[in-house]
Amino acid sequence: MPVGMATGWGSLLQDEQQLEELARQAVDRALAEGVLLRTSQAPSSSDVVSYAPFTLFPSRVPSALLEQAYAVQVDFNLLVDAVSQNAVFLERTLSSTIKRDSFTARLFDIHKQVLKEGIAQTVFLGLNRSDYMFQCTPDGSAALKQIEINTISASFGGLASRTPAVHRHVLSVLGKTKEAAKILSNNPSKGLAMGIAKAWELYGSANAQVLLIAQEKERNIFDQRAIENELLARNIHVIRRRFEDVSEKGSLDQDRRLFMDGQEIAVVYFRDGYMPSHYSLQNWEARLLLERSCAAKCPDIATQLAGTKKVQQELSRVGVLESLLPGQPEAVARLRATFAGLYSLDLGEEGDQAITKAIAAPSSFVLKPQREGGGNNLYGEEMVQSLERLKDSEERASYILMEKIEPEPFKNCLLRPGSPARVVQCISELGIFGVYVREGKTLVMNKHVGHLLRTKAIEHADGGVAAGVAVLDNPYPV
Repeated sequence: MPVGMATGWGSLLQDEQQLEELARQAVDRALAEGVLLRTSQAPSSSDVVSYAPFTLFPSRVPSALLEQAYAVQVDFNLLVDAVSQNAVFLERTLSSTIKRDSFTARLFDIHKQVLKEGIAQTVFLGLNRSDYMFQCTPDGSAALKQIEINTISASFGGLASRTPAVHRHVLSVLGKTKEAAKILSNNPSKGLAMGIAKAWELYGSANAQVLLIAQEKERNIFDQRAIENELLARNIHVIRRRFEDVSEKGSLDQDRRLFMDGQEIAVVYFRDGYMPSHYSLQNWEARLLLERSCAAKCPDIATQLAGTKKVQQELSRVGVLESLLPGQPEAVARLRATFAGLYSLDLGEEGDQAITKAIAAPSSFVLKPQREGGGNNLYGEEMVQSLERLKDSEERASYILMEKIEPEPFKNCLLRPGSPARVVQCISELGIFGVYVREGKTLVMNKHVGHLLRTKAIEHADGGVAAGVAVLDNPYPV
């Protein structure tokens, strides 16, 4: 660990009065910058909003790990795209999961249906975010380990673009102008919009629009608006609709072009549809309609499946990366360096061994179901109970077991609406946003477009910002 990584803003965190005054200044600046969420009381209305929770100080991140995470993002983009095009690999990998996980099974059914009919879209768009933690190594340094990759509705690119100004402000108030200057500029929303704009342009219809599939109750609307506004600045119009609207007013013409309210749609951008609770029967039909169209979907169904935990676990097996990315040993090495230990729980000897290991050392593992959106993982005693219950059932195949990453905790002050500012022991998770666009078989864009740092108190094992546990942060490179 670099000197002071664990102490960070030590002395500043001791003075309670100064913290309270700083917190007031920080919150006002966050509101002024648009670091906003709707309230849980009125999630469908912007009449009353509040600030999105954030840290009072930026958290230290080793520059080398930040650079490594950025460098490997284009490899992850390539990998996700390769997996999405490999129907044989997806079918083989998910065969045990779809027997037991009805949500993954429904997605897979749509995937098979679209393949059978013939994929109509020719432009493919990936907006993903790969998330990492910093594993403490025996020699006291830190290593970058991937937690997961989000291939659908990867969020907080908009709000992450607005938080650097807040932390610069806090440090400037303290007279730390040199430190304030070290906070990296970051504008993922611009990069994500650039990817959507490229897909829109390649679709090739000047009057077509972008359809954003939104949830009715969307607290995180300002994050999404940041991307919409970037597109509007390029004269690309975005319409927000729910799955329900699609089933009522969406249609395909004989060429499978998608129309919504009579408007042609070039790109469909999902900010909904990643959890079972997002689907009714009507919504599944709407998803199939969208999937059958020639609009560029972000993600298409195969790319959503490529982001499942089971695929992640399979990618860590010996030889799998080489077969998916032939002739690219450097990319394979960069990817593999970020993998944590991942274990299959399929029925059979390998799965039995993994379960025995986890029950013997519960603090070293985490049990993950095939779910996005935070708040689903099992740890410790709860994990042991679940494994005992699942041990002899086929249902265990719908989970994976992962080595638990143990980062070095540090102190920071967390700010949340309605709670007093409090100094707690924290750990961080770094996300890197990736964008790629493929036309036919040609990758026309592949880049990283920014980062997201989220920090949580160590008493919370699991958590996304939207799930109300982690808060927004900025890396302070050391």
